[in-house]
Amino acid sequence: MSDALRAHLRSALADAAPAPLCVAYSGGPDSTALLHALAQLPEARACGLRALHVDHGLHAGSAAWAAHCRRFCAGLDVDCEAVHVQVETQRGEGIEAAARHARYAAFENRLRPGEILLLAHHRDDQAETVLLKLLRGAGPEGLGGMRERRPLGRGALWRPLLRDITRAQLRDYVALHGLSCIDDPSNGDTRLARNHLRHEILPRMAAHWPQAVDSILHSAALSRAAADALRGRWLAAFDTLHDGTRGSLDAAGWLALEPALREPLLAHWLHARGLPAPTTAQRTQVERQCGARPGQSPCIRWPGAEVHVWKGRLWSRAPRPAVDPSWQAPWLGEPLALPDGGQLVLHDGQARLSAPLTVRLRQGGERIRPDGDAHTRELRDLFQQAALPPWQRGACPLLYEGGTLVAVADRWCNTRGAALFRQAGSRPCWRPAA
Repeated sequence: MSDALRAHLRSALADAAPAPLCVAYSGGPDSTALLHALAQLPEARACGLRALHVDHGLHAGSAAWAAHCRRFCAGLDVDCEAVHVQVETQRGEGIEAAARHARYAAFENRLRPGEILLLAHHRDDQAETVLLKLLRGAGPEGLGGMRERRPLGRGALWRPLLRDITRAQLRDYVALHGLSCIDDPSNGDTRLARNHLRHEILPRMAAHWPQAVDSILHSAALSRAAADALRGRWLAAFDTLHDGTRGSLDAAGWLALEPALREPLLAHWLHARGLPAPTTAQRTQVERQCGARPGQSPCIRWPGAEVHVWKGRLWSRAPRPAVDPSWQAPWLGEPLALPDGGQLVLHDGQARLSAPLTVRLRQGGERIRPDGDAHTRELRDLFQQAALPPWQRGACPLLYEGGTLVAVADRWCNTRGAALFRQAGSRPCWRPAA
């Protein structure tokens, strides 16, 4: 079995262009087998073989796992870099998705120019991925499963075991060589969707259909071919519909596309912005809301993302934590962090007001008479006339002197507010959250 794995990797390397190699090494059985087998190949070592371990910090033993990985690599005379990441759990994603997001961000950041990151995903992983995508209502792109190769950071990602090597082969390799591996207890938790498929569903399928994995992977290959054939069409449509400056999409133009183009285009747009794609039900909601009447600004949310339909376009962003509308803070002109992650400053960073103003958020019904205007205006009307995005309005800083509203961020001042800022020799600058 050791010769079979090494022979597979030797053949794969012979067919690939020479490049520095880095193994994504978790310490589990699969990546342990991949790293050990590569370390036995002179052609892999000649490419500067090294390992990269990501410590998610989600388990009490994670530091010990990182130490194990360094010891194992030292025994192979392979350099090992261990990277600790902070898993962001406030985006609304599940813990699996959040950990994966942090892990791939670390891979992308630590990959060297021209380097190839090798992952130990195998045939059984691919079958699980395709089934999960099917259950989530994916189209050809999702049903094509994981790509064997794709760009990543300053290099590329490669899954050399994806088509031909099984989990059992890798476990046999580990046993044959007596390799020490990390046993992550979360891998046995069948409350997690992938583990449930792995331990409960796929074994039952294989008992009735011994060729189930082969059939699933054959369908995945057909779906991948179909997705690649459609890619050129929806990419051309994306170039037409996408506003690169503001990052939005033409809602009517997107809705007019055939469904086979609409779904991958939307996913591509969201992924490029670091956001997860919607399920079929959520995408249907986006489609339904594309025809919102003027003055309406519907928002469709799912874990990790929200899409707004506003002024005939689709706008996407990561969900923000709810802000306390009763928040307030004194301000003399120094950089002030706002509850949503934005900032309020004076254009001249050295300037200061003679007395502090109070910064608050909207409660509703606020009015101001802009300097030089004959009429008092409702903020709601001013925001609409100025085309301020609805998702920014609740975090817009309002500046008060005592109980009087004298300025609305850097948009409007009344006569008193204008005088205060002339005296300070500078004007406010609002930097909304990205």
